[in-house]
Amino acid sequence: MNSMTSVNSLKLFVVSLMAWGFLFSCATQEKDLNTAEGLFAYAKEFADAERYEVALAKYADVRNKFPYSNLATEAELAIADVHYQRESYTESEVAYQNFRDLHPKHPKSDYVLYRIAMSYYMQLPETIDRDLSVGKDAIYHFMELTKLYPKSEFAADSKAKRDDVFSRLAQKELYIADFYFKDEKYSAALRRYESALYKYPGLGFDPRAHLGAAKSAAKLSDQKKQDLHAKALTTKYPNSDEAQKLKSEGL
Repeated sequence: MNSMTSVNSLKLFVVSLMAWGFLFSCATQEKDLNTAEGLFAYAKEFADAERYEVALAKYADVRNKFPYSNLATEAELAIADVHYQRESYTESEVAYQNFRDLHPKHPKSDYVLYRIAMSYYMQLPETIDRDLSVGKDAIYHFMELTKLYPKSEFAADSKAKRDDVFSRLAQKELYIADFYFKDEKYSAALRRYESALYKYPGLGFDPRAHLGAAKSAAKLSDQKKQDLHAKALTTKYPNSDEAQKLKSEGL
C-alpha cells in the first residue's frame, strides 16, 4: 500500500513538472525573446511565479541585450524588486541605491527611496536586545522621503515606520540603562537614561527615563540631578505610574 502511494505521488510530481514546463514553453512561444518587450514579459512571468533566480537572470538579459531600451532601466528596477520580494534585503538596498544613483530623476524616485528605507527596516531584529544600528539608516531614508516627497503615497507609511524605529531605539536605550542600574553601574545608567531623554523625547518613554535618572542620581548622591529629574517627572507627568513610584520611594 505504501509502495503504491509512493509511485502515485511520484507520477503526480512528474505530471506537475511536465505541466509547468509546458506552460512556460507556451509562454515563451507567444513572446519574441529577441525583443526587449518579449524578454521583459518573460522575466516578469518567472518573478510572478517566484522563480527568482531565473527572473534575475532574465531581467539582466534585458538590461545587457537592450541597453538603449526604456525597458533596460525598468529591468534594473525590477531586479531590485525581485531581491526585495525574496527577502534578500541587503541585496535589495544596494540595488535600489544603485538605481537611484544612476536615475536620480526617475518618475518612481519616491518609490525607490521608500524601498531603500524599507530594505533597512526589514533587517531590524524582532527584539530590542539585539543590534538595532540598521534602524538609523532606515530613519535617515524615511525622513529623506518625507522631506523630498511630502505628497508621496509612501509619505504617511514612512512617518509611521520612522516613529516605530525611534520607539525601538528609545526602548533599547532604556533597556541598557536598566541593565546598568541593576548591575550597580549608576553613572553609566544615568548617562543612558539622560541619553534617552535627549535623543528620543516625546515618544511616551520620558516618565520612565526621568524616574531611572532620578534613582541613579540618588545612588550617586547627586542631589542636583536627582531634584532636576524628580521635578520634571512630577511636574510634566503628575498622574503617571512613575510619578507615583517616585513619591512612594521618597525620592
